[in-house]
Amino acid sequence: MDFVHISSSANPRFKAARLLQTRRGRIKQQGLLLEGARLIEDSISAGYPPALVFFEQEQQTRLQSLLTKLGRTDAEIFSLDAALFAQLSDTVTAQGIVAVSPQPELPIGDTGLSLAVDGVRDPGNLGTLVRTAAAVGVDAIWTLPGVTDIWAPKVMRAGMGAHYRMAIRQAGALSGILARLGEIQCVAADARASVKYTDIDWTIPSLLIVGGEAAGLSASRGLDFVQMVRIPMLSGVESLNVAVAASVILFEAQRQRSPG
Repeated sequence: MDFVHISSSANPRFKAARLLQTRRGRIKQQGLLLEGARLIEDSISAGYPPALVFFEQEQQTRLQSLLTKLGRTDAEIFSLDAALFAQLSDTVTAQGIVAVSPQPELPIGDTGLSLAVDGVRDPGNLGTLVRTAAAVGVDAIWTLPGVTDIWAPKVMRAGMGAHYRMAIRQAGALSGILARLGEIQCVAADARASVKYTDIDWTIPSLLIVGGEAAGLSASRGLDFVQMVRIPMLSGVESLNVAVAASVILFEAQRQRSPG
């Protein structure tokens, strides 16, 4: 299978792909830069096949199976030399292939469990939150102002394809989320709370709000209708990583909701 070779960074398609490395570029183009076979396969399976694909020419043999699959889509596929490919790669050990894909817009589910993220800036933590939320089947994950870009390449890789399995929305304030979800129980994780997370009735429609360890829960601070809960821990441990804490609480919610 022969592919068009790009040898200059001035190529318009190459330049368009590089713009997707920035938040501004992703917003402007409503597209994503996916790196690695896993994310590209997930985009195809979810019905959002890439429009453009770039691979490192020296890696063609290793990538042949995926390139053959991509060849059956409408994607334009280009080969690059190693130096030029490195300008598109965001990983220490490049996987040899990147793709430009449309941003998925999946419908919000109807199970009655959602997750709001407040003040989380670490890409790895945010990606893990997306992955956990998808694992327990939440209706949607909402990001509030101050959260790192949920569509950034590092977040996408940490999410391991979960971005294509659940609704993802942004909100300017908690009130915007509540306006969309209607009457719902609001619960926020806070290590200083007196109520344990296991004492909450998670079988009713619920929104869990989690915040970064540094920025905290600015969106829900001072709101009487938000129930603060804690995860009991042995003395001497101040707090859990936000992704770990959210996982503990969400899987408890799933346990209560599971039949039997």
